[in-house]
Amino acid sequence: MTSVPLLPLPGLLCDDAVWTEVREHLVAPMLPTPDYGMADSIGAMADIALQDAPERFIAVGHSMGGRVALEIQRRAPQRLAGLALLDTGFRGRAAGEAGQRERDNRHALLAKARQDGMRAMGNTWLQGMVHPERLNDEALIEAILAMIARKDPETFAAQIDALLTRPDATAQLADIACPTLLLCGRQDGWSPLERHEEMAGLIPGSRLEVIEEAGHMSPMERPADVARALDHWRNSL
Repeated sequence: MTSVPLLPLPGLLCDDAVWTEVREHLVAPMLPTPDYGMADSIGAMADIALQDAPERFIAVGHSMGGRVALEIQRRAPQRLAGLALLDTGFRGRAAGEAGQRERDNRHALLAKARQDGMRAMGNTWLQGMVHPERLNDEALIEAILAMIARKDPETFAAQIDALLTRPDATAQLADIACPTLLLCGRQDGWSPLERHEEMAGLIPGSRLEVIEEAGHMSPMERPADVARALDHWRNSL
């Protein structure tokens, strides 16, 4: 297992910047981060990630990337040596009022991106994405805003479409046979710890690790802790 690499799968509007400092602390080899381009479905993103992936790898998905990792597991389970799901979810968009509210909220951010620019939108969005005490961390906030600004509203729109039409993986979880790590920032208000505890109860033999003093962007907020958790889990396989 020591030669099997990690395939990092980024979340909404994210790129390799999410993993830059994690890579510096990791012992395990990590592959390049895929670029989803203008893919507007989770399935299309999974296909892009699989195109250049080696025959055997460990999928490490953060946020929306966790949903991509689950789709990879559904499409090509024989290629996965392991699955790590970070600050993510597994259900589809809710029906009725809750689902409409999610749609409206996402489209409001898209409208702001189109009117005021990606960076201005990101400044609003990230208020709930990191640990509250890190909002004054200029280096962290700048890294996140610069990453968001590298995308454009058209890419944002495509990824929003992917999330609004995301598959519900509830029935899939019980059939996951590969080793699985669930990792979550203690203060993640976007994909809360309770959701990961639920996933841990549904995926046979899975392990749950909590990153203390971290929000939704745990790989950027606490990269050393995330790398340590990934290495420790991988070494136990």
